[in-house]
Amino acid sequence: MNDRLKALADAGVSIWLDDLSRERLQTGNLADLVENSNVVGVTSNPAIFQAALADGERYDPQVRELAAAGADVEKATQTITTDDVREACKVLRPVFDVTDGVDGRVSIEVSPGLAHDTEQTVAEAAELWRIVDQPNLLIKIPGTKEGWPAITETIAAGISVNVTLIFGLEQYRNVMEAYVAGLEKALANGHALADIHSVASFFVSRVDGEIDKRLEATTEGPGTDPALRGKAGVANARLAFKLYEEFFAGERWEALEAEGARKQRPLWASTGVKNPDYDDTMYVVDLVVEDTVNTMPEKTLDAVADHGEVRGDRVRPFYDDAAAHMQALADAGIDYDDVIEVLLQEGVEKFLVAWDELQTTLAASLEAARS
Repeated sequence: MNDRLKALADAGVSIWLDDLSRERLQTGNLADLVENSNVVGVTSNPAIFQAALADGERYDPQVRELAAAGADVEKATQTITTDDVREACKVLRPVFDVTDGVDGRVSIEVSPGLAHDTEQTVAEAAELWRIVDQPNLLIKIPGTKEGWPAITETIAAGISVNVTLIFGLEQYRNVMEAYVAGLEKALANGHALADIHSVASFFVSRVDGEIDKRLEATTEGPGTDPALRGKAGVANARLAFKLYEEFFAGERWEALEAEGARKQRPLWASTGVKNPDYDDTMYVVDLVVEDTVNTMPEKTLDAVADHGEVRGDRVRPFYDDAAAHMQALADAGIDYDDVIEVLLQEGVEKFLVAWDELQTTLAASLEAARS
């Protein structure tokens, strides 16, 4: 085990890999990361599958089988992605068992085109849960306004959920509310609450990307202060953890906890550092706090293993600093609510583009196989 990754895990951070491909599965790479790099979970998204399909010859035999069976592109996409996720669930199953279901999780996302369709999101979440048929699966549902009731209904059906594309604090509060409301309905529906798990994927680096861009466009005033740049993502996430601690307290939560309910852990997502001027481990080492997940692309995982410094709790002691930084950004003319709205719209659009590219690639592969 790598000492730096072990220190991160010992600090209470669950290390998940933000990537999945058939090559990782068939070569044993994923199993090796679980055994030797403290990886205890996997997340996937449309962009990850698009990259895997575009580069992976290992999908060719299955594509030929699907083409021969007359599968259309939608059916082929669903079959290929759910097969990968199911196999990843099997690789992670020992972790799931030893952690009482807390880790060993693998996520699959509902179609991004459903981000603003509550009813169809609920239906597809149930279908994916049925098809993969593994207890350590998480269904990813976007944290859009239409996604909130879908989260509630999916949790109410006893299905575990990873809420994705969370950028803002008010958005995050609504996600947690949707989760707790779902648990209350699940209890009324007769489900064992201890079997229902959820994480809330709070995006980090994209916040810096958008705010830095706005600061760099500023030609005068406090927004020109270079000390304001590259700190909003971490500050925003720290305030999200403060909100998490406040939300999962009090009589309402205690009543559910007494029935076996588990808190919806914060998951730090988008932790790959885009700006080469910044420390390439900062979205990991500066967000160390117990009871969280950090899902990393392998490049970030390798950077942490090589030179990441784990320095204890880097969240709770910095609540006041985080609030002060966000206030300084507001004083510099940064419209937080507008930033969050733009990031959410762009997040949905990016996954839509990746999904379309995946299906275009697969459609061409199916046609070639039929020829």
